[in-house]
Amino acid sequence: MRTRVLITNDDGIGAPGLHWLARVATDRGLDVVVAAPKSESSGSSAAMNAVEHGGKVIVTEWPLDGVPDAACFAVDASPAFIALLGMHGAFGDPPQVVLSGVNRGANAGRAMLHSGTAGAAFTAAANGAHGMAVSLDVLSAITASAASGGAAVREVTAEDRQKDHRRNWVTAATLALDLLPDLMAGPVETILNVNSPDVARHRLRGVRRSELACFGQVQMTVAEAGTGFVRTALEEPGEVAQPGTDLAHLAQGYATVTTLRALTETDDDLEGLRGWQERSEGAS
Repeated sequence: MRTRVLITNDDGIGAPGLHWLARVATDRGLDVVVAAPKSESSGSSAAMNAVEHGGKVIVTEWPLDGVPDAACFAVDASPAFIALLGMHGAFGDPPQVVLSGVNRGANAGRAMLHSGTAGAAFTAAANGAHGMAVSLDVLSAITASAASGGAAVREVTAEDRQKDHRRNWVTAATLALDLLPDLMAGPVETILNVNSPDVARHRLRGVRRSELACFGQVQMTVAEAGTGFVRTALEEPGEVAQPGTDLAHLAQGYATVTTLRALTETDDDLEGLRGWQERSEGAS
């Protein structure tokens, strides 16, 4: 029986990274369904946003070149909401795996908390499917947007689109599918966050298991706060990425893999909480 895979993203149904991920997954013989936001949803994290008409989330069939055998849909919803809809059978049989990407720009460091790409993977893992977020390192502080935590360009221009045709999306997509057996062999609560440099596969220095850097590729700052408004800006972090982190490995030409856990309880023993429990039991 073929593995059922839902492919989504936060860059929108027309993004080249999504197309390449769907193509490679289909070529590997997986049972693929594509459902992605109708428009860009970068920086949406795990938000449950959707456009409804008469109580219905709008879903439009949207065939993609290169994946004629896969059902493909544009959905007026955020990536995490799409993943949740998929888990409930909105696009056919529920998936065993949700692949999210290939994102236009690395989702590295703790800033990935804000990523819609990662939000879809976390939502999948929290609802019984394996999840993987996949990204290609193509952005900088100049081309990023403060509104999305540095995860998207301000506006995709004609020049950007021309450059996108030359990006190495297939490198990230191939790496993701190579890692799929390892993902599925692990616990469903664990997701993989995968980042690849924008190079041909044969030029990768290798793949490194990496920790999250304590900051993202770019950081948001408040440039001005006035009466009735706040103006933000982005800047490069003022510190060098620590060795062993995803940002450090990306800078060295390695693809990175970070294992993360969907929302689960911890065993952290907080003394204050113990006191609350004791007092509540005494009161009863």
